[in-house]
Amino acid sequence: MRRMTLGVRWTIGDVSERGFEALRLSLWGAWRLWGTRAAYAVCVNTIPLERARALTGSVPDDVTWLDATADVPTFLRERFDEGMAEGVGWKLAPLRVFPELHELSLDNDCILWREPAGLRHWLHGEDTCLVAEDVRACFGRFSHLCGPEPRNLGIRGLPPHFDLERALREVLDEVPGLLSSELDEQGMQVAALSRARPPRVVRTEEVSICSPFPPHVPHLGRCGAHFCGLNARRFPWKYYDRPAHECVREHWERHRPTLYRRVGLTPHDRAAVPEREEAPWH
Repeated sequence: MRRMTLGVRWTIGDVSERGFEALRLSLWGAWRLWGTRAAYAVCVNTIPLERARALTGSVPDDVTWLDATADVPTFLRERFDEGMAEGVGWKLAPLRVFPELHELSLDNDCILWREPAGLRHWLHGEDTCLVAEDVRACFGRFSHLCGPEPRNLGIRGLPPHFDLERALREVLDEVPGLLSSELDEQGMQVAALSRARPPRVVRTEEVSICSPFPPHVPHLGRCGAHFCGLNARRFPWKYYDRPAHECVREHWERHRPTLYRRVGLTPHDRAAVPEREEAPWH
């Protein structure tokens, strides 16, 4: 029997129904990759646990559901605005779920069906962190601490015993004021994860930043896709004279059959449980 070295976590709050559907696919995709060789947790905020579970549908029995609404550390709560930096601050509640393991955080709208090379190297490499590549650098008030390479926190990995609180505090000490946007939160984390050494990177050709709006791309990556904008119910703007949220819905519907197939589910049965394909543990 292999020793468990990986813990995978997700964050979910009051998002669109498509956001919960994506979470279900993300959970099954991860379970098909790592099965009982990993631990799994969903951190729920601002809505009841049972409501989140009902909206998500059938998921692997190994998944633990945690009420994380009260788990934002005080030192961060004091630095976020009332909107929790457009809601993304909840990804740090709690700071760590699996402190003794390699801890992989996936956004609920980030779906994997194959292990990216950068993730594989992170799991078995040196004591370093993991981030995803982005299509452009968006780091808000922390841009001067992050470098020019575009990075995304839809995929984030921490090695065992990594002191995330210390790294975040050091970065926050250099940038006073409130964090009010998702770009601020992303910049804060990228800066914190990069201080000791450059993190491993999951490339966009492996996990695409997928949406109908450039510079995002409309296609899936080789190993997965991060569906930016899927959690929003509506957008207050139009794209080529069409409501932007209608474009997002149409884009999601176009990819749904392929996504379900790649994680072993059927889009016609939310209670379906797929057979797991054993992936090699590199």
